[in-house]
Amino acid sequence: MNNFSKITDNYLQFSQYTDPGLYGEVFKKSLPNDVREIGLLVRKQLIHRMVLKNGNTGSNADLRYGDTTRVPWTRQPEDDVFVTTSAMLAELFRRDPRGLVPDRAAENKLVLTCRFTTILMASLLKLKGIPARVRSGFAPYFVVDGLPAGKSDDHWINQYWDEKESRWVTIDVDGSIEGYLKFDPYDMPEETFDFSADAWLAVRSGKTDGDHFWNGGGNGGLMAISWELFYDFHCLMNDEIIYHHAPEITNFGKFDKLSEKQLAEIDDLAKLMQKPDDNFDQLKNIWETKKEFRLVKGGLIG
Repeated sequence: MNNFSKITDNYLQFSQYTDPGLYGEVFKKSLPNDVREIGLLVRKQLIHRMVLKNGNTGSNADLRYGDTTRVPWTRQPEDDVFVTTSAMLAELFRRDPRGLVPDRAAENKLVLTCRFTTILMASLLKLKGIPARVRSGFAPYFVVDGLPAGKSDDHWINQYWDEKESRWVTIDVDGSIEGYLKFDPYDMPEETFDFSADAWLAVRSGKTDGDHFWNGGGNGGLMAISWELFYDFHCLMNDEIIYHHAPEITNFGKFDKLSEKQLAEIDDLAKLMQKPDDNFDQLKNIWETKKEFRLVKGGLIG
């Protein structure tokens, strides 16, 4: 096995988050072969918390995400509930026994954000024998009521390996049915998405103001970028951690006390992440040896 085959094989493996469990056998043969069709099917199962909050307005004025008035008032955002693909699939079947269907009613959709869209998409692509990975960074292209204009918003997307073209194709399933996009969300041009490593290094070098990058919790700057950077590092290692889990050095009260030496170590990680395939072995070594970057805190992890 050559080195690149080792890399693509790595992204065929399921993680604790992307493993579909027993549902894998259900979908292995029934899923469409086209990536765009799979993506649209995934998109039709979920509704974003911002869409639910804004109701049938803006992008959803034509009900492309479903009639939000039909969603029970008791339904709250479910990011803390269905954190794995198998959990999502189980609940999708519970709410509609037909499973993954394109005409899923709004009241039967899961209220989940981009991270969950990406792990479900990655799982289904892996099931089809397509190497896939989740990426975390920032999207400068969203126009959503409730998000600040002119900033790049924290966001998770996917990449899959196109064997025929010998390249990674970047896709944004979560944002794919927004009508204002000026690019193909199933083959995004380079520099459309702000990868977290690029954002980190741009701010560290003074090229870009840190406040240009914004987190859904209302935070910006280098600390918010560090969250996405370590989400992305973990995703590259097939460990698609949840929002509340991150290395302790990125936490409030810790990050602002990092020494220049510690920040430089993160710089070095970011430089490797800019070309994750070329630097895969080095990234893997960091993953296996550097506790500060791998072990997380948050929630019940003390």
